[in-house]
Amino acid sequence: MRIGVSTDSGSGITQEESRRLGVRVVPMPFRIDDQEFFEDINITREVFFEKLQNDCDISTSQPSMDEVMKVWDELLETCDQVVHIPLTSGLSGSTQTAMMLSHEDKYEGKVFVPDDKGVSVTQRQYCIFATELAAKGYDGQQICDIINRESSSNQIYIGVDTLKYLKKGGRITPVAAAIGTLLHIKPVLGITNGGKLDSFTKVRTTKLVREAIIKGLKNELEGRLKDKDMNNCYVCVAYTDNPEQAEAFAEELKAEFPDRLNPEIIVEPLSLLISCHIGQNGLGGAVIERPKELR
Repeated sequence: MRIGVSTDSGSGITQEESRRLGVRVVPMPFRIDDQEFFEDINITREVFFEKLQNDCDISTSQPSMDEVMKVWDELLETCDQVVHIPLTSGLSGSTQTAMMLSHEDKYEGKVFVPDDKGVSVTQRQYCIFATELAAKGYDGQQICDIINRESSSNQIYIGVDTLKYLKKGGRITPVAAAIGTLLHIKPVLGITNGGKLDSFTKVRTTKLVREAIIKGLKNELEGRLKDKDMNNCYVCVAYTDNPEQAEAFAEELKAEFPDRLNPEIIVEPLSLLISCHIGQNGLGGAVIERPKELR
């Protein structure tokens, strides 16, 4: 079977990169001062962070059903089936919407929507896994089942440099933000097994943010994943607007995880959809387990 793979821009996959990876990307819209934008289409990262810095009113939403179906229809012109991997259901309603659409008569048995419970580099990696599984002969339903089974086998931690945007997004109260800012608190957030953003720990310096992320990744490897020697796991880095900081952190991780599955640590920007809630100098680290079907 010819299997097409699609995702949304929550994965951080750019339109240019989508052609190289063979993964179609549905752009997720956001509004800035009542004007609609689509990441990597009509706004650059530089302009976005400038508007974020200037306190423009920014809101996000899931892709329109028409945009999702347009991508599926185009893929089904040359493919027998499509696997669509949206942003985690814990942060967006796009998974439920896509699942509902996939059960319409024209897509039943042709489009499959797993909940990878991932975001950014974890969501991106599951798209790559899907293309690799398709190349090995797995069909859409089998790939969907594998991703659903593996969805708890990844973890990402994100260090937040300022509480400003968590407050704007309603994730913490103004009082908590004011106290945290006064105490120079920098929260480290984690995507839980349910795919939701939650607090992992709180520190006071950027150095301690990096140390907390490393500790969290090691805890995952030694505990839940039972793969301390990283025989089956990748480690990746994600960031908002500071690539130099991210590259330096990747070098630090190379020393901390010498036995990782991937020789070069992937460093990718967080999507603008996520970055607007994290703000400037956001830094993340992820561990992702390779499915047993690809080992």
